[in-house]
Amino acid sequence: MIGFARDNIGFVRENARWIGGGFLLTLFSSFGQTFFIGLSGNDIRATFHLSGGEFGGLYMLATLGSALTLPWLGRTLDLMPGWKVVRFTMPMLAVACVLIAVAPGIVVLGLSLYLLRLFGQGMMTETCYTEIGRWFVANRGRAMSLVTPGLMLGNGLFPVLFVLIHSGAGWHAAWFASAALIVLVGYPAIMLLLRVERVPHSKEAASAKARTARDWTRAEVIRDPVLYLLLTGTLAPPFIATVIFFHQGYLVALRGYDPLAFAGAFPVMAVTTVIFGFVCGHLVDRFGALKLLPFFLAPLTVASLAVGLVTPVWGVYLFMLLLGISNGFTQNLMGALWPEVYGLANLGGIRAITVSAMVLSTAIGPGITGAFIDMGVPLPTQMIWMAGWCVLASLFLGYAARKVRVREADRLDLSVKV
Repeated sequence: MIGFARDNIGFVRENARWIGGGFLLTLFSSFGQTFFIGLSGNDIRATFHLSGGEFGGLYMLATLGSALTLPWLGRTLDLMPGWKVVRFTMPMLAVACVLIAVAPGIVVLGLSLYLLRLFGQGMMTETCYTEIGRWFVANRGRAMSLVTPGLMLGNGLFPVLFVLIHSGAGWHAAWFASAALIVLVGYPAIMLLLRVERVPHSKEAASAKARTARDWTRAEVIRDPVLYLLLTGTLAPPFIATVIFFHQGYLVALRGYDPLAFAGAFPVMAVTTVIFGFVCGHLVDRFGALKLLPFFLAPLTVASLAVGLVTPVWGVYLFMLLLGISNGFTQNLMGALWPEVYGLANLGGIRAITVSAMVLSTAIGPGITGAFIDMGVPLPTQMIWMAGWCVLASLFLGYAARKVRVREADRLDLSVKV
């Protein structure tokens, strides 16, 4: 254990510039995440006289617009280095923060939500994962495990700052402060760190031959049936987590929980996510993402069953614990998977497709499950269905992983014969 910790410290020290830049990208993506935008949800509804359903619909449209734009905007990461993408992404994120504070009507409000989702949740995380995936080969899993906790820090830090500013100066001031933090702190720090490109060492370059597929084009990826098999499983974690967080008020009322009990379980999820992110990073570097792929939905399967079947309040903590394990594996596995399947040359555009699908799943999840609730199907019953989805998707993922390994082995054999 001591040797493992010493090895990690040495790795961080050697790669502090790039790990720090990736960490800050995930940290500042918080301003476009649902948990942050939701902090001013009641104020926005009151200001623009929106019902909960109307605001939810507007937010869904903005998120869908972001999902449709991301595949095209994400291609910029294949045409220029990440720091040049940051050069327009972060200023636009700051503009979105200002725009939501000064919006005179629904149209501008919708535009600001679209920009927050596109440049915050979308492009900030897209830039981080694409650059880390390219820069690190032999230690890709470890690098991912070190940058993804940035979002967990954002979950714990920014809501507190927002509430403090809100209570003293109002919600508009909190959004102005967010824009200032992006421009004055986040932007210069990330630009400083990412301006120097990392070149993998010779040992890492040798490892790339074993851990990275041939370079697929985006057109080839879209036509590849394996992509859709992979998406059946990789979209389950964001879909299910978003559904639970969106409907947490409904679940609290249905089960008669103390609202503070649900809120108190979030730190359990955050800590577990970080811990198992490191565990997954180590396993990815040792075995590769493809070998882990058929098993990574197991914690989410049990978590979904916990929501569906465990009615006492301790079931909330069990769910959050298992969701944290799932998040730790998902965040790191998804960062390492796509280079193993589709190569590095067009990774930005390819990741943009997968991230867009993820954003789309988080947009439609609450709507679909809400419609079932209105039809008389309670959320706990739906969660049992989702556990079944995870089991079936795991079988698809196992088949997809085998298919990828076989076709890469065939390609390597062919290249040797030629």
